[in-house]
Amino acid sequence: MGHYAAPLRDMQFVLHELLHVEEELKQLPKHADLDADTINQVLEEGGKFAANVLFPLNHSGDREGCRLDKDTHAVTTPKGFKEAYRQYVDGGWPSLSCDAEHGGQGLPLVVNNSFYEMVNSANQAWTMYPGLSHGAYECLHAHGTPQQKALYLPKLVSGEWTGTMCLTEAHCGTDLGLLRTKAEPQADGSYSITGGKIFISAGEHDMAANILHLVLARLPDAPAGTKGISLFLVPKFLPNADGSLGARNGITCGAIEEKMGIHGNATCQMNLDGATGWIIGEPNRGLQAMFVMMNAARLGVGMQSLGLTEVAYQNAVTYAKDRLQMRSLSGPKAPDKPADPIIVHPDVRRMLLTARAWAEGGRAFSSYVALMIDRELNHPDEEVRKEAADQVALLTPIVKAFLTDNGFAAASEAQQVYGGHGYIAEWGMEQYVRDARINMIYEGTNTIQSLDLLGRKVLMDNGAKLRKFGAQIQAFVEEHGTDEAMSEFITPLADIGDKVTKLSMEIGMKAFQNQDEVGAAAVPYLRVVGHLVFAYFFARMAKIALDKQDSGDNFYKAKLATARFYYARLLPETAMLIRQARSGAASLMALDADLF
Repeated sequence: MGHYAAPLRDMQFVLHELLHVEEELKQLPKHADLDADTINQVLEEGGKFAANVLFPLNHSGDREGCRLDKDTHAVTTPKGFKEAYRQYVDGGWPSLSCDAEHGGQGLPLVVNNSFYEMVNSANQAWTMYPGLSHGAYECLHAHGTPQQKALYLPKLVSGEWTGTMCLTEAHCGTDLGLLRTKAEPQADGSYSITGGKIFISAGEHDMAANILHLVLARLPDAPAGTKGISLFLVPKFLPNADGSLGARNGITCGAIEEKMGIHGNATCQMNLDGATGWIIGEPNRGLQAMFVMMNAARLGVGMQSLGLTEVAYQNAVTYAKDRLQMRSLSGPKAPDKPADPIIVHPDVRRMLLTARAWAEGGRAFSSYVALMIDRELNHPDEEVRKEAADQVALLTPIVKAFLTDNGFAAASEAQQVYGGHGYIAEWGMEQYVRDARINMIYEGTNTIQSLDLLGRKVLMDNGAKLRKFGAQIQAFVEEHGTDEAMSEFITPLADIGDKVTKLSMEIGMKAFQNQDEVGAAAVPYLRVVGHLVFAYFFARMAKIALDKQDSGDNFYKAKLATARFYYARLLPETAMLIRQARSGAASLMALDADLF
């Protein structure tokens, strides 16, 4: 049923040769003693866990799905999931990047991020159970009271308890200002919370002793809209003062959604009937507190699609080397066989290289963002922290939307390599396509991410954050502009940089006259900026590969070939996208709604 091997060589290239993480981390007192060997050892063990424990459960978990007992409201996860989670906890993986103060190992997020790519490749549905716990940890770490931190964080860090985030309701998706769940203050300082939430990933399961739900709700005197939302901690079991489990709380799973993919994960309808909860952060400022978890989730969803891109690519390559079909157009390449392996055909190579480029570009980009988060959280210089925070704010919607768009496209291309077998469940490729599709939808649809990028992160500050990142690209262009060997990368990189600047200004001017211009341009605009980011990282990787292509290590030849493919075949998409973004709102808004 397919195979998966962690791409450790490429991870090491990105972390050590491209990003120089050991040197970067020396600037952060918290991580100054971490060396490359330790990072590599952690990822090697993580790769073994992903490949040997999680991957064998992926197909069976998809076929079996989760089961809800409507009498007890208990959810049973697929066979092997619970046992795999126990191994995950025993291996210390939940604590990887958590503070030592709460029982964590204190490793940087950039290492945890690479680990999560691997486990998502192996089994996205399973990984979503512990994946949300880290976001809950970050939220409580940033906004919890000392008492909340002391009681809950060690349980999340150890993996003994897991976490969720409960935002969406049946009548409101992204528009959280419409939510109706109510929180009534109680005499003991707690709140009685009543309402219904839907689409809650890992909302109920049998893998951990307790589940901590982070729930958005309204206080009785709350103002309307998003300014009247508060955040509450609602445990499945109410903990006693010593951390032991007490009474069952009034939050239960009413149904499991029947879904297109990620069948191994329980996507729950959660009912709150006078559930006891405690406020996190300040009243009516719940969204600000929840954004810590939401941004972590957006990076996490990007890693889900990166993981699927990699595993789909690996399996498609194996199939293409083995499957015999027709002869090469330029003459037989395997004359001793009745036909050539399909990897000799140009369009099969196009599909494989597309998936490979999306994987390698996404790995470099997401690792960079994770490193910037480490810098934002831990650098001793406040100005450096602020610069890093600006970059993270700008790049997070691109990580979520660009990587998930590309992940779905890559899974589809990899499926196509198999021909008819790609549509048959036993080969596993159709599951990757189904699983990848959700990543474009949840944690804010990709349209919402595009609006966030263009409206909030670019236009709202008149392009200041984008200019700062652009200056980084321009410095690279100027440094290597006279290097003839780099001209095939530098010239188009400089060109797309100029085009992004002009496009941003043009849309900004149109938006002064009509805000619908932002909505009309946002989706193609994000993809254009995503390509700018990928072009930058591929140019940097190409420079390293050019310098080492004669080292005898074929890794660098392959890296250079992938970069050239990206520039020749994928970056030109921006010409179409720029025309789409410039076409304006008129053709979209002209047709009366009654005529649709």
